[in-house]
Amino acid sequence: MCPKSEPLFPLLRIARLRMEIDGEGVTSLVAGTGCPLSCKWCLNAAVLRQPPTPVTARELYDRVKIDDLYFRATGGGITFGGGEALLHAAFFRAFREVCGDNWHICAETSLHVPRGLVETAAETVDGFVIDIKDMNSEIYRRYTGGDAGLVQENLAYLLGKVGPERLLVRVPLIPDFNTPADCDTSEQKLRAMGVTRIDRFSYIRREV
Repeated sequence: MCPKSEPLFPLLRIARLRMEIDGEGVTSLVAGTGCPLSCKWCLNAAVLRQPPTPVTARELYDRVKIDDLYFRATGGGITFGGGEALLHAAFFRAFREVCGDNWHICAETSLHVPRGLVETAAETVDGFVIDIKDMNSEIYRRYTGGDAGLVQENLAYLLGKVGPERLLVRVPLIPDFNTPADCDTSEQKLRAMGVTRIDRFSYIRREV
């Protein structure tokens, strides 16, 4: 039985052998529960409704170490997603202590979390994939129900703390919520902040 103070990760699934999709090299995407936003079209809604399995850092390591050779050979490793990965920032530190420095640890995040979680993650995470949605506060609020100001403040902190080379910022074109011109404006604002790595893409609506 693990000590009460040991952080647990609410594991939903592990997607192995992903090539340059969720970070450098070959990665395993480790998806967990929890998200502070209510996006109108949540891309992971079905996964987030599944029951999680709480795991310790050692238990997760034992599940993913099968791909150690691929991680080391390609500079890859583990990408934490969800949900909001930074809700589990304390777990990243525990996992780093188990896996060592040979794996690249990445976190997919909206940055819509308290600053303390961002600070904790910055101590351990090698790369951040940031889903910025839109830099326009009203568009962001309508789509996510959240506060774009909090996201932008956390982004500014990370830029100063870890540097732009460790951040990939995603700017999606979201049908019915923003336009290509809005995406252009978001990119301009991001570059003015110092962001250098931007991934622009379009959400594809699939009618159920």
